[in-house]
Amino acid sequence: MKIMFLDESGDHNLRLIDRQYPLFVLGGIIVEKDYAEGEMTHKLAGFKRELFGNEDLILHTADITRNRNGFEKLKDNEFRQEFYDRLNNLMDELDYTVVACAIRKDHHLSRYGVAALDPYLLSLDVLVERFCMEVGNVEGGGLIVAERRDPTLDHELELAWLNLKIQGTRYLQAKQIEGRILGLNLRDKKSNLAGLQLADLVVTPIGRTILGKTVKEDYRIVESKFRRSLRGKIEGYGLVVLPK
Repeated sequence: MKIMFLDESGDHNLRLIDRQYPLFVLGGIIVEKDYAEGEMTHKLAGFKRELFGNEDLILHTADITRNRNGFEKLKDNEFRQEFYDRLNNLMDELDYTVVACAIRKDHHLSRYGVAALDPYLLSLDVLVERFCMEVGNVEGGGLIVAERRDPTLDHELELAWLNLKIQGTRYLQAKQIEGRILGLNLRDKKSNLAGLQLADLVVTPIGRTILGKTVKEDYRIVESKFRRSLRGKIEGYGLVVLPK
């Protein structure tokens, strides 16, 4: 079985658009269930134990960037460099496929106005399509795991998932989605799932690069992991940027 772990970067709210980050990215990793629960979990735990002496530490981009919630040691420049070097090596050696959908919110709103779809729900449609294609014609061959947020947003996501199973998408019939994907599980970040932490680590470099910021080593690694066509094309296969 394959699992798609999802996380987000940016705010999906169209009423308030941050001019410094007018982007919403929903993305994450697709990985074999046994690998995610086995080798991936063990390697991530070992990384945290060796550097921080604490396997329960949650790798969260916002905490890493701000040196908080267990990452206070990163205030030391030498240790911070070692941390990023070893984290990049780990992300490079682990076996997973990256998928992401990015919505330029300002362009999305100006093009569609009041008819503009919620960026989270639009992105979910895109990623479910790509995940179903990765699973293939395998009954119950996939599971989606997303980060739990707040009750209102979680309820909206569950309704969106239900709608996908009823209505399908532009390219997939509802019965294909329901047949291939067992369900959508919402898990708290504190559950310390390796897959959710890796998903968190891949979405920020994607957003940063789409906005034209400096390309760093973390994005080069993410780029090498993107889902691709048989000819190696990423756009439309592993990464979708909307509106086109």
